[in-house]
Amino acid sequence: MSNFFDEQKAQSLIKAEIVSKYFWAWAKIVSKNKQRIAYIDLFAGPGRYKDGSATTPIMLLTQVLKNNDLASKLVTYFNDADKSNSDALSAAIAEIPEINKLKYPPMVQNFELNDEFVKGVEQVNLIPTLAFIDPFGYKGLSMRLINSVLRHWACEVVFFFNYSRINMGIMNDSVMKHMQALFGDDEAHKLRETLSDLTPTLRESMIIEHLSKTLMEQGRRYVLPFTFLTKVGNRTSHYLIFVSKHPLGYKIMKEIMAGKSSRTSQGVPSFAYCEAHEKMPLLFELGRPIDELESMLMHYFSGRELPMIKIFQEHHVNRPFIEPNYKQVLINMELKGLIDADPPADRRRKLKGKPTMGHNVMIRFPHV
Repeated sequence: MSNFFDEQKAQSLIKAEIVSKYFWAWAKIVSKNKQRIAYIDLFAGPGRYKDGSATTPIMLLTQVLKNNDLASKLVTYFNDADKSNSDALSAAIAEIPEINKLKYPPMVQNFELNDEFVKGVEQVNLIPTLAFIDPFGYKGLSMRLINSVLRHWACEVVFFFNYSRINMGIMNDSVMKHMQALFGDDEAHKLRETLSDLTPTLRESMIIEHLSKTLMEQGRRYVLPFTFLTKVGNRTSHYLIFVSKHPLGYKIMKEIMAGKSSRTSQGVPSFAYCEAHEKMPLLFELGRPIDELESMLMHYFSGRELPMIKIFQEHHVNRPFIEPNYKQVLINMELKGLIDADPPADRRRKLKGKPTMGHNVMIRFPHV
């Protein structure tokens, strides 16, 4: 960890861009008719890498200063347990041009995350807050902390899930309390019982499945993981996991993560980033997920009639497809005579030689 902030790696930049871009979209929506909104970063780092690149807090504050409305409403709270990091962050914030335009000066603190902090969060009513939890390993990350933020209106969480370290820690008695804090007592024990005989791929799927299940069991929540792979692309390094209570937040983040994916197949994003994928495109373009979507829609909506946007909204959650994928598939299905559309293709304007597919186009699926 001592040299982690020497220079910004590609994965760190992608992670910061995902969080910053989502914050911008989230803030513009929830700040309407609100006096204050908040951004919390509990493992904030030093503000800048040694090569001068900005970390997430500096990127975000610089972005906010370009919007007078957000600059008058945003409350920011940054923390780092390493005092040298928190001191460096305070200095980096002070150097941002026109930082005094912020109505609420950024708060920077220095402490270890513990149960007392979480208890404090549980006892206050949070204003609309986006919380970023980005620990180096897993210490300080807990389901209780995540839930303490999500219980409030318009509060959402993005957190770093260090899969490689958690994968090793789940069977380690010496760090079991941290695994229990993250997965819950029962889920942590279930994982230990089921993981030992699994292949690495199934083991990873099981861990993410248990984590997502625990997150969703706390209420109606949308969980979206974004995978970061090692440079050679053969195993997972870590995840960035987004949790929201609103389908619009899920849709927006899905589009952002899709745009940061290092590969797509037939226009369907991988929701993963790896430098190796960009160097070996042919290897990763062999799947045909769009063909699978066509079959899925035929069976899922058998005998039904509904507008295009309802098809997307009802079907895309917990699937890799984004709105343009649904439009493309529905157009192809219509042209092949598999479905009927109203208005029909010859009455809709054309784009690149094909009819468009607006939100209100009615789609009729045959019984299959």
